[in-house]
Amino acid sequence: MRILIGADTYAPHVNGASYFAQRLAVALTARHEVHVVAPSTDTRNHAGRSSDGVVEHRVRSLPVPGRSGFRFCPPLGLRAAARRILDEVQPDVVHVQSHFPVCRALVDAAHERGLFVIATNHFMPENLIHYLPIGNAGRTRAHEWAWRDAARVFAKADIVTAPTPYAATLAVVSGVPGPVLPISCGIDLTRFREQAPAAEFRWAYSLAHKPTITYVGRLDAEKNLDVVLRAFALVRRSLDVQLLLVGTGSEDRTLRSLAGELDIAEHVTFTGFIPDEDLPSAYAASAVFVNAGTAELQSLVTLEAMASGRPVIGADAAALPHLVRDEETGYLFPPGDVVVLAERLLTVLRDPKHAEELGHRARAVAEQHDQTRTVSAFEQLYRIRPARDAREVPAPAEVAA
Repeated sequence: MRILIGADTYAPHVNGASYFAQRLAVALTARHEVHVVAPSTDTRNHAGRSSDGVVEHRVRSLPVPGRSGFRFCPPLGLRAAARRILDEVQPDVVHVQSHFPVCRALVDAAHERGLFVIATNHFMPENLIHYLPIGNAGRTRAHEWAWRDAARVFAKADIVTAPTPYAATLAVVSGVPGPVLPISCGIDLTRFREQAPAAEFRWAYSLAHKPTITYVGRLDAEKNLDVVLRAFALVRRSLDVQLLLVGTGSEDRTLRSLAGELDIAEHVTFTGFIPDEDLPSAYAASAVFVNAGTAELQSLVTLEAMASGRPVIGADAAALPHLVRDEETGYLFPPGDVVVLAERLLTVLRDPKHAEELGHRARAVAEQHDQTRTVSAFEQLYRIRPARDAREVPAPAEVAA
């Protein structure tokens, strides 16, 4: 089968949607011819086969102001580029990962040609509106408009999916024509495992041999890492622990400054960007993973931590409760509640045996999200074709997240 994946965020972009698209594309190459349409790293259009066997069609792009390393494709000329690529590739199915310019152009061009289209939504307006200087009322209007805009694009797809039942329901409630099928983004259980080595990683980042609280992901406003730092400061009053923040983002400088104000800077390690191959060791060096984000449609990093056998303390918001099961795989806390977050962290850190039990159960839950099941689920959908109204096709049993 010839599969074309459209992605407005793709390597070298660092975020969950980008990683999902990359991992899906590479996994599919084992049995299919896979093409990816994504932003270029410069202002040129070009195509070629990557080292992992994916044929990449890179579309000219521009840098996003204030977002280092992130690029977007301006709409001018995109429709023509999408038509040209589809006519050249002649795919059996087009699978887009968003409703933004690249994917929007592909959906329109595919719709014109009667091609089978699947759309996966990784979008929540909350991940973008933090950056709009338009006040609360303006953000509310922008939030409503953003969902309407997404719904208009996804309405042209034959099938729409989302990473979790929460994400699927949210999309339908927000106006996306349903049903929206929940299919987990999946996790590579061979890479992220309970006994991964950590010694070299600890040495590389000068981590002391003491309990480590870890966060992995973007250091951006909606991740609420100020809450994590303040809770960590409270934990430090009772236990000698350290905090590991893995990733980069717009809040990096602000968070470093806050760590200094809280007098915890010497106990906080900011790694900056680390290669994907080093992530298993980062989780292995941890005692507990924390996610205070309130705009998660699934959270790949939380899945990775759980697959690594680590308990998770997560905000009781969005899709996190689908993974973080109170007193089973970790603990939930009220979003933004510094005191309760600190208490939950202390509960885990003071009882290593309990933490180990939580971690084992977290691994068991993560095993339900094996990426081989995700790939298989999408392959089943790709084979449906529009022989009948695809919106009436129920999700296969193994699809449900």
